[in-house]
Amino acid sequence: MSVRDDAVRDHSVEALRVTALLRVPLLLIMVMVGTAVPVDHWLPGLYWGLLAFWALVAVWWLWLVWRGRVARWALGVSTAVDIVGLVSLCAASGGATSVLVPVFFVLPVAAAFLHGPRITAALGVLTVAGFVLVWLFYAVRDDTVDLPDVAFLYAAFLAWLAAAMTALSAVLERRSAAVMELLTARRKLVAEALRVEERERQRLAEHLHDGPLQNILAARMDVEEASERHPDPALEGAESILRDTAGQLRATVTTLNPQVLEHLGLAAALRELVDQSARRGGFETQVEIDGVGRPAEQALLYSTARELLANVVKHARADRVTVSLGQSGRFMEMTVADDGAGFDRGMLPERIAEGHIGLASHVLRIESVGGTWEMDSAPGRGTTTVVRVPRAGHGVVEG
Repeated sequence: MSVRDDAVRDHSVEALRVTALLRVPLLLIMVMVGTAVPVDHWLPGLYWGLLAFWALVAVWWLWLVWRGRVARWALGVSTAVDIVGLVSLCAASGGATSVLVPVFFVLPVAAAFLHGPRITAALGVLTVAGFVLVWLFYAVRDDTVDLPDVAFLYAAFLAWLAAAMTALSAVLERRSAAVMELLTARRKLVAEALRVEERERQRLAEHLHDGPLQNILAARMDVEEASERHPDPALEGAESILRDTAGQLRATVTTLNPQVLEHLGLAAALRELVDQSARRGGFETQVEIDGVGRPAEQALLYSTARELLANVVKHARADRVTVSLGQSGRFMEMTVADDGAGFDRGMLPERIAEGHIGLASHVLRIESVGGTWEMDSAPGRGTTTVVRVPRAGHGVVEG
C-alpha cells in the first residue's frame, strides 16, 4: 500500500468518526424540534418509528466506528443511509409543512468535507431532487398544481449550496493532492538519505576493520613478542592499552555494521543487543520475539532498538526492561518498555533544541517509511515505546 493510500485510508477513518459522532446530536435536535414545535405530522407513528430506528442505527454505527470495525467504503454507505433517512422522515412528516426541510441543507455541507467533488456533486443533485420530490408528492396529494414560491426558493438555495460545496471539495482535493506530493517527496528524500547513511556506515566499518584495527592487532602482536623476549612492565602496559583499543574498535565496527544482523538475522541480533545493554545498565530483561525471520526492515528496527536501549542504559535507571517484536497485520511491531524513571514528554522539543536528536531522527526514519511511533512516559512510571513499520511484503523468510 502506498503512502497516498495510507493517507486516504486515515482520512476516511477520521471522517467516519467525525460524521458518526455528529450524527447523534443532530438526531437529538430533530427529536427536540418535534417536541418543542407543534407539528401536524402526516404519519406520526411512522415518523417517530423512523426517527427512533435511525437513532438506534446511529448509536450502533458510532460504536462500530470508534472500535475500528468498519471499512473505508462504509463512508459512502453512511451518507446514503442519511439521505434515505432524511427523505423518509420528511415524507412521513408532511413535506411542504415539515420543519425538517432545513436539515436537507446539512447534506451537501457534510459531503464536501467527506467525499471528492464528483461524489459531492452527485449527492447535491440527489439532495435537491429528493427535496423537490417530497414537495411534489404533497402538492399532488393536496391537489395543489402550483408549488409555493418558497419551494422554488429553497430548491434554488439548496442547488447553489450544492454547487458551492462541490467547488470547495475540488479545492480541498487539489490542496490535499499537493500536500501528499510534498509528503511523498519528503519521504523519498529521507529514505534516500537513510540509504546513503547506511552505505557510509558500512564503508566506515570496513575501513576501520581493514585498516586501523588490523594495524593495532599487528602492533599488539609485536609488543607481545617483544615482551616475551624482554619482559618489561612498560611493554605489558602498552600491550594492555592496545588490547583495550582493539576491543573498542571492534565494538565500534559492530555498532556501525552489526555482523550478527547480516549473518543470523534480526531475532539473534536483537537478543544480543538486549544482553549487551543489560550488562551495561544492570537491569533484568524479558525478550519476546515471534518468528520475524529476516524482514527487509530489519536494519531500521535494529537501529531503533539500539537507540531506545541506549537511552534506557543512560537515563532510565530501570530494574526491568521488556522487548517484544512480532507481526501485527501488515506491520512489524516492536515494543520497548522499562520500569525506570520516565520523563516529561513536554520536554522533548527543548531536548531536541539542545542537540539531543537521537530519538527525533529515528522517529523521522520510522515515519519516512509509513510507520508509526508511540511513546508513553511520565516521571516515575517508566517509558513504553511502540514502533510499527509496514512490511515490504507479506512473505517472511524464516531464519
